Amino acid sequence: MKFLLFLGVGGLATAIQYGILILFVELWSITAIIASSVGYVVSSIANYLLNYAYTFKSDEKHTKALSKFVAVAATGLLLNAFIMYVLVTALTVHYVVSQLTSTAVILLWNFVLHKTWTFKSSRR
Repeated sequence: MKFLLFLGVGGLATAIQYGILILFVELWSITAIIASSVGYVVSSIANYLLNYAYTFKSDEKHTKALSKFVAVAATGLLLNAFIMYVLVTALTVHYVVSQLTSTAVILLWNFVLHKTWTFKSSRR
């Protein structure tokens, strides 16, 4: 059940990221790597708040959970930028296809770390 909630929250966060990505690339000609990274940061805010409250129903203090979340998100941001760079720049894969690939990798990374570390509840 948690994974399904995580997917729903992730779907919303992903929509935010993709919206920013496409808007920045198509309207303002910002590079896909930068646009994706900005989208990742913005969507991470929604992701944190919704996962804390709904997916994991964490009782962890925000000061502790947020610092853990930022560590996981920062690593995810670096992974995202690296994957986008390799696919878009080095391999010339379309930026949306590249983002889909990055999203799949980071989805698994984030779920495992958030479930086992960031939002781990002491109520279990």
